Amino acid sequence: MSGAAAPAGPLLVVDGVDAHHGDLQALFGVSLAVDEGDVIAIIGANGAGKSTLLAVIAGALRTTAGTVRFAGDDVAGVPGHRRVEQGITLVPEGRRLFPSLSVEENLLVGAFRGRPGPWTLDRVYELFPLLRPLAARAAGTLSGGEQQAAAIGRGLMANPRLLLLDEVSLGLAPLVVQQLYAALGAIVDAGCTVVVVEQDVGQALGVADRVWCLLEGRVSLSGVPADLETDAVTGAYFGALSGPARRS
Repeated sequence: MSGAAAPAGPLLVVDGVDAHHGDLQALFGVSLAVDEGDVIAIIGANGAGKSTLLAVIAGALRTTAGTVRFAGDDVAGVPGHRRVEQGITLVPEGRRLFPSLSVEENLLVGAFRGRPGPWTLDRVYELFPLLRPLAARAAGTLSGGEQQAAAIGRGLMANPRLLLLDEVSLGLAPLVVQQLYAALGAIVDAGCTVVVVEQDVGQALGVADRVWCLLEGRVSLSGVPADLETDAVTGAYFGALSGPARRS
C-alpha cells in the first residue's frame, strides 16, 4: 500500500519448503530470504526446481511443507490472483502471451488484478521503446525478444513489489538478452524487487545482489556473487562439490 512502512525483515522469506508435482517431489526443504530492492538470481541446470520455486512463491503451486512469508504475512494459503493484488507477479517461462490479442491488450490484462503504482502503458513503452510501434500488433506475430519485452511489461502493469522472472534469456539472441537485462535497473529504481531464474550463470551473476543455486530441488550454494569462487559455482550447478556448498 502506498505510504506503508517497509517490513522490518526481508520482503520475502521461503522457509523449509517442499513441493510436489503429483507424486514427484520437486523441492526439498528450500529456504531463502529476499530483501526489498534487491535483484536475486536463482540458477541451476534444467530440472533443478527453479521454475517450481517461482510457482510456489507466486501461488501457482501449493507447498507440501514449509512456509512462504511476504511482507511479514504468511501467504501459504493465498491463491495466486490474491498474491498479485498483494504485490507478487510472475512472468512465466515461455512468455505465455495471449497470441490473438494485441500487445497493448496484453499489457492491459496485466493491470486487471494489479495495484496502484508507477507502471502505466506509457511507462512500459518508455522502458521498452520497441513495443510502442507494435502496440496494435497481435502478440503471436512478434519475435521472441519482442514477446519477452511484452511479457515483462505485462507483469509490470500489475505494479508488483516483487517481480518473478522465469528464464528471461531462454531462446533469445545475446544482444536481445542484454537489452532486457539492462531494464532491470529502471525496474528496481521504480520500487520493485526482482527474482530472476536463469540458466546463464554469467548473466545471472552479473546482475544479482545475491544468488541461490538449486540442484535436484535443494539449495546447493548461496551467497554474494563477488564472494563465490568459480569452481564452487560450477560444482554446485552440476553436483560436483566435494565439501559444503552453502556460503553465507
